[in-house]
Amino acid sequence: MEFKVKFWGVRGTFPCAYASHLTYGGNTSCLEVTVGGQTLILDAGTGLRALGKRLKRDHVRNATLLLSHAHWDHINGFPFFEAGYCPDFNLNVYARDLTGCECIGEVFTSCMEKPLFPVPLKTMRAKIDFNNLHAGDRLDLAPGLVVKTGELNHPGGAVGYRIEFGGKAFCYITDTEHVAGQIDQSILALIDGADMVVYDATYTDEEYATRQGWGHSTWSEGVKLVKEAGAKHLCLFHHDPDHDDTAIAAIERDAARAFSGAFAAREGTELDMLNLSLPFAVAAE
Repeated sequence: MEFKVKFWGVRGTFPCAYASHLTYGGNTSCLEVTVGGQTLILDAGTGLRALGKRLKRDHVRNATLLLSHAHWDHINGFPFFEAGYCPDFNLNVYARDLTGCECIGEVFTSCMEKPLFPVPLKTMRAKIDFNNLHAGDRLDLAPGLVVKTGELNHPGGAVGYRIEFGGKAFCYITDTEHVAGQIDQSILALIDGADMVVYDATYTDEEYATRQGWGHSTWSEGVKLVKEAGAKHLCLFHHDPDHDDTAIAAIERDAARAFSGAFAAREGTELDMLNLSLPFAVAAE
């Protein structure tokens, strides 16, 4: 019985290699979920590079990559995924159906061709299977391990994930935009009673007022959703590149005052979903 989550990339939009961003981390979206004897990867941002090295070092042979969508910051780690170049590695990739593409494999093929990248996808010697996913689909990946999906509000579309195992539920809800004054019923159904909800908290309320239509949400909307859904913990995710450690710490404090189970994602954080508690205390001031 194992259900653990590790954050390899928590930043949104663009990676940030700045001293002012080190506490929370600068790599873009990538999580590792070790559950029910399976290795699941949520998104393939720049955090995937370090994860791939660790998988190769530990001789992990199989993984499932679940993509929220195919925007750059969620796939730009894929060409640098060392495990993908190992002939004894197997990778199943799931992504929503994409307009104009047969499957996500076409996207990776295009972005790894000249003049964009010097090493083509065919150089990867792992066995890689690309699968289309429709929002609302359910994946039964192992006995007792269920992945449910839901539609998110993002330009071009995106998918949220709910991973269930051992009576616990972990939800990954990133790259979604709320509508002011409304509760997103698709998200609400997906996070109902969840133990942990990772949510797109890219903007403050003040920033969102000038960035409507950009496809992202706020910490305050995340708090509304988890309270309405009866979820236990809220992890603020997809940090804006312009938010340094000081700015995120302030957002984290505000969120924790509004909901005691809230905290901001930090690169390197590990969660044990079967014995869950806040990974660190949030400073009151």
